Amino acid sequence: MTRPRVLLAMAPALAPSLLDDGVLRRLVQVAELEPGLVIDDFGRADAIRALRDAELLLTFWGCPPIDAHVLALAPRLQAVVHAAGSVRWHVTDACWERGVRVSSAAAANSLPVAEFTVAAVLFSNKRVLEVRDEYRRARGPRDWRALYPEVGNYRRTVGIVGASRIGRRVIELLAPYSFHVVVHDPYLPVAEAARLGARPVGLDELCAVSDVVSLHAPELPGTRHMIDRRRLGLMRDGATFVNTARGSLVDQAALTAELTAGRLNAVLDTTEPEHLPAGSPLYDLPNVLLTPHFAGSYGTELRRMAEHAVDEVGRYAAGLPFAHPVLREELDRTA
Repeated sequence: MTRPRVLLAMAPALAPSLLDDGVLRRLVQVAELEPGLVIDDFGRADAIRALRDAELLLTFWGCPPIDAHVLALAPRLQAVVHAAGSVRWHVTDACWERGVRVSSAAAANSLPVAEFTVAAVLFSNKRVLEVRDEYRRARGPRDWRALYPEVGNYRRTVGIVGASRIGRRVIELLAPYSFHVVVHDPYLPVAEAARLGARPVGLDELCAVSDVVSLHAPELPGTRHMIDRRRLGLMRDGATFVNTARGSLVDQAALTAELTAGRLNAVLDTTEPEHLPAGSPLYDLPNVLLTPHFAGSYGTELRRMAEHAVDEVGRYAAGLPFAHPVLREELDRTA
């Protein structure tokens, strides 16, 4: 096994949280690199020097675009291993045209999002936010069974919009529970849906029959506002809408109107815009759990993505194909 020359390309402030001592020890066993050299600007003199010998870029959030000019500075570059999810923002057409191999840790990043989603589903059907507020008001015993006769997760219907990597992971994690799972994805074969344990349906039907609608479609021109005013109107009174995908997939004004009226509940990890104005009612509505794009990898979960990336560097060093390659032909329907 040869040790390829690796250059770290990411926001320097993020590097220590991704590449702790244990990860770096593993990395230097399979690759040559300068651990203290972390590049977020390929025009710097030290970056230009390092690019001359780099065979592989290990990238993370904050990596600048790898365009034709950068590739001209990196004649030996053969591969990009991204220690996070989407590569859309830095792997350019020039990389594909040159034949650069690309790997992503999207599979590793999908797990915390899927876990977050399952927690949201379970808590939503138990109406945890509402019960918390009522208990806070009562500060004592109440006839909770009489107050919430329909609460619970048993045989509830969960609708998964998008059989993406995360969407499939959510379906798998829901398997031990007694849910009816329906799924909408125009690219999902019926047999594959059956294997996952979900019933394929149209998007309108999914919105109409689900107690919880969870969004996992990619952000593409064709998916913008796929959850619009009409489809929100199809949802059952008291149903919960969960978005851990992208805010642009939803008509934000229509969703805000439904939530302000109190007809629907929501768990929103992403919105449009990404950071809502300070005066948005969603910060204070009792039927909304709003988080700051927090479902993905944070804290200890970054270690999973780092280890995933080091594994891929090791496979490259050993002359093996990537276990998690990114394919150009799939980019038009993936995140």
